[in-house]
Amino acid sequence: MRTAEPTSTPIQPLTHTESRTRSIAFTALSIAIIAVSAWITVPIGPIPFTLQMFAVTFAILVLSPKQAIGAIAGYLVLGAIGVPVFSGMRGGIGVLMGPTGGFLWGYLIGVSVAAALLSLFRKRGIDNFAVGVLCGLAFTAIAYVCGWFQFMFVAGVGPAESFVVTVAPFVVVDIVKIVAATAVARTVIRAVPSR
Repeated sequence: MRTAEPTSTPIQPLTHTESRTRSIAFTALSIAIIAVSAWITVPIGPIPFTLQMFAVTFAILVLSPKQAIGAIAGYLVLGAIGVPVFSGMRGGIGVLMGPTGGFLWGYLIGVSVAAALLSLFRKRGIDNFAVGVLCGLAFTAIAYVCGWFQFMFVAGVGPAESFVVTVAPFVVVDIVKIVAATAVARTVIRAVPSR
C-alpha cells in the first residue's frame, strides 16, 4: 500500500496587515527598550549617564529607517505628555525644554540622519561592522551638538564650559556603547530571519 508523501509548504511572505502589525510591534518594543535604558542612570554632574546611546544605536541598526524614527518620535511624545520615560523616571515638556533637553530632541535629528546614512550604504551593498559604528557615531555627534547648545543657552554658560559638562565626560564611554550596540545588532540581524 502506497502512502502519500508529505509535502513541504514554502514560507509565505507576510501580508500587508501582518507586516504592518509586526512593524508597530517592533517600534513599540524599541520605545520600551529606550525608556528602560534611560531609567538605568548613574549621575555624573548635571548630565546623567544612561544606556540610551546603546539602545538608540541598536534601534537604528536593527529597524527600518521609518521604524527607528517612529520609535524615537513616539518616545519623545510619551515623555512630553508626562509619561516618565526620560532619565530619572521623569516626564513632561519641562524636561525637553530644560538644560539637558537638547539631547532628547537631538536624538530625533540624529536618528533621522544616521538611518538615512545606513540606508544609503545598504542600497550600495555595503553593510559591515564599520558602517554600523559610523552610523552610531553620526547619531551621537548630532545628539552631542544639540545637547551642548541647549545646555549652553538654558544654563547660561559659555561654549567651553558647556562642552566640559555635556560632552567631554561621555565621549569614551559612548564610543564603547556604540561598538557594543553594533556588535549586538549584527548578531541579532543574523539570528532573526527577515520573514
